Amino acid sequence: FLVLLSLPLTAGFRRSMRLCRRKSRINQQSCYARCPSSCYSTLAAPYEEVVRYQRHPADRNRLIILVGPAGVGVNELRRRLIASNPREFQSAVPHTTRVQKSYEMNGREYHYVSKETFENMVYSHRMLEYGEYKGYLYGTSTDAVRTVLDEGKICVIDLEPQ
Repeated sequence: FLVLLSLPLTAGFRRSMRLCRRKSRINQQSCYARCPSSCYSTLAAPYEEVVRYQRHPADRNRLIILVGPAGVGVNELRRRLIASNPREFQSAVPHTTRVQKSYEMNGREYHYVSKETFENMVYSHRMLEYGEYKGYLYGTSTDAVRTVLDEGKICVIDLEPQ
């Protein structure tokens, strides 16, 4: 099934879409493969086909990123998702430059690194995301995500846009 974005459409584009949809009933080839010039070039793909994702057993697990501003509940959503099925979902252990507290264990709550090490990871593109809070750097490395995926789990992280 198709999702159509509400964009101002010209009569010619609507006609192209109708022709493309009519052709799509004839065979199962995608609309883009059948009529790329009329459907997709007019308004830079104003719709996309939506299908349920079916992971093949041989495919690797994927990363899920929940994005939202502070206070909307993405952290709670991540926690609930992991709690609902901890054998399938897990968070990546983030990195930080802050001092380790007495009850914390390196590699459990955070990977504690020096500011120099953290900055080297940023410059070598080994951080998926990072930011500063109260003078300390925090971030999620590609290695931490890869560790979760290598365990056969789906990695879930939450981000706050800056």
